[in-house]
Amino acid sequence: MISLTVTAVVFGVVFLAELPDKTALAGLVLGTRYRASYVFAGVAAAFAVHVALAVAAGSVLTLLPQQIVHAITGVLFLGGAAVLLMKKDEDEEEVRRPENQSFWKVSGAGFMLILVAEFGDLTQIMTANLAARYDDPLSVGLGAVLALWSVAGLGIVGGKALMKRVPLKLITQIAAVLMLGLGVWSLWEAIAG
Repeated sequence: MISLTVTAVVFGVVFLAELPDKTALAGLVLGTRYRASYVFAGVAAAFAVHVALAVAAGSVLTLLPQQIVHAITGVLFLGGAAVLLMKKDEDEEEVRRPENQSFWKVSGAGFMLILVAEFGDLTQIMTANLAARYDDPLSVGLGAVLALWSVAGLGIVGGKALMKRVPLKLITQIAAVLMLGLGVWSLWEAIAG
């Protein structure tokens, strides 16, 4: 059974953390060069793979005693908040242009770019933490993949307009505050529990 509360919390945290990420900018670059639906298909598939790996890793953590899981996730969330707050603005990365515009070439380029760029990324680690924290892999996976797909869609279709209206620094700060809150909450549960 899917918990809408867990799905919504995970969606919000992952969405805000992914917005200022380099992969959103890479999606924007790919979307300006190629058919958006082809780019999205490749990017969405890569994000689904990353979420599956993260949820599996987080589910393994649930085998540990609950206090240890809360302490580990608390420390990792605090570390993630620090990474977001200390992060420098990222430039658009140069993306190799496939020789042709076929579905498989374009979606393959998007898939490989995201697969490599996101491996071990902050949002993948956060997803693993959230899977361990909530012990609800389906809800966490659904929230994370929907958040990543939403950011990819925004980046591909309308990223430039969003970034003109909402300062990237503000988005990063909101994501950091959310992660800080989750970190403190997890550590409190580790100590109190």
